[in-house]
Amino acid sequence: MISEPTAPMDVRPRRGEPLPAELQDDAERMSREEVEDLQLRRLHRTLRHAYDNVELYRRKFDQAGVTPDDCHTLKDLARFPFTTKADLRDTYPFGMFAVPMDQVRRVHASSGTTGRPTVVGYTENDLSTWADVVARSIRAAGGRPGHKVHISYGYGLFTGGLGAHYGAERAGCTVIPASGGMTARQVQIIQDFKPEIIMVTPSYMLTLLDEFERQGVDPRSTSLEVGIFGAEPWTEEMRREIEERMDIHAVDIYGLSEVMGPGVAQECVETKDGLHVWEDHFLPEIVDPFTDDVLADGESGELVFTSLTKEALPIIRYRTRDLTRLLPGTARPAFRRIEKITGRCDDMIILRGVNVFPTQIEEVVLRAPGVAPHFQIQLSTRGRMDHMTVRVEAEPGAGPEQREAAARAIAKGVKDGVGVSVEVEIVEPESLERSLGKLRRIKDQRTA
Repeated sequence: MISEPTAPMDVRPRRGEPLPAELQDDAERMSREEVEDLQLRRLHRTLRHAYDNVELYRRKFDQAGVTPDDCHTLKDLARFPFTTKADLRDTYPFGMFAVPMDQVRRVHASSGTTGRPTVVGYTENDLSTWADVVARSIRAAGGRPGHKVHISYGYGLFTGGLGAHYGAERAGCTVIPASGGMTARQVQIIQDFKPEIIMVTPSYMLTLLDEFERQGVDPRSTSLEVGIFGAEPWTEEMRREIEERMDIHAVDIYGLSEVMGPGVAQECVETKDGLHVWEDHFLPEIVDPFTDDVLADGESGELVFTSLTKEALPIIRYRTRDLTRLLPGTARPAFRRIEKITGRCDDMIILRGVNVFPTQIEEVVLRAPGVAPHFQIQLSTRGRMDHMTVRVEAEPGAGPEQREAAARAIAKGVKDGVGVSVEVEIVEPESLERSLGKLRRIKDQRTA
């Protein structure tokens, strides 16, 4: 049983300062050899649990000619089949669950805007494990028992808000469940409640900073000391801007609902050099996205995860589509690190924290009158924020009024159906770039 820290420590963390030993849990003090021994034992149990209780895994293992008993070393995991998002959608809603529904204590799900949502479940033990890893993440970020945590991640079926919430409570912190939106009110709450930590997307943090300044409040004067930012990629340049304007430590958190939610990996405040994967619960691999071969540590490829302790929904070799590489541990030597996510293998666009697929835009365009079914997504950077322009060809003969009406309809359809604001530009027929007869769907002009 991993012990929980009890000693309060309200000192502002500084770069280079390690987490005090009394605040580290048992797993953080393990050697690399001990971690790998634990991983193998837990991997055996997870493979057996999945094979015996999930029909999809039993079928996929049989088709691959492997059984749980064929895993003798960690390297043997490469013999087992991958799991993809399509597997979760094909078994919607509860076909991937490995326990009866009366043992499931909570259900989360994706938005489902591109089809069936992916549904994940948690037993009581799963929820406790989730709280443990998020609590560990908060401590690694500089959070301490007694700190107040302002949570601006969304609550609901999205895993961000509730995952952060229960992890902060497990860490001995006081939770301020602000959720998203009502920016002016959030600024007021931060001033009045004086939290030391904020958990939010980095892009919304910039929105909050702008609101502080609009209200005439110096962001550097607030009580905030640490920002834990996740749910979207962000750059070192954005880190520097947030830290300078807010006078806080800005650190990265990683997770995805299919694997657990936030808290799969965390950047440590003392080094800020990538995210340590909590490998006592999640086994990472890097594979070549084209050949599926497992790559050595240090090589860039697609990140794949196998859960080691999940009961309700064990996940075997889940293809995240995120591109990164594995590196040795630093601040937590027993756990390897992943670099900041550099991109994705598929064509999904993450725009201000929202997942956007070209097929979603296509559905809206096809419903709009006065335009042809030819469009292009143009991504750019305006100021510090990503911006999307949807360029759509007009139908021959469409007049100015028809074009304006179509632009309004498409912008509203994307906002209502996808959840992001975009600019819509109606262009002349047959004016968009085509390659071998196909329209070039995405034109990414964002700064690196």
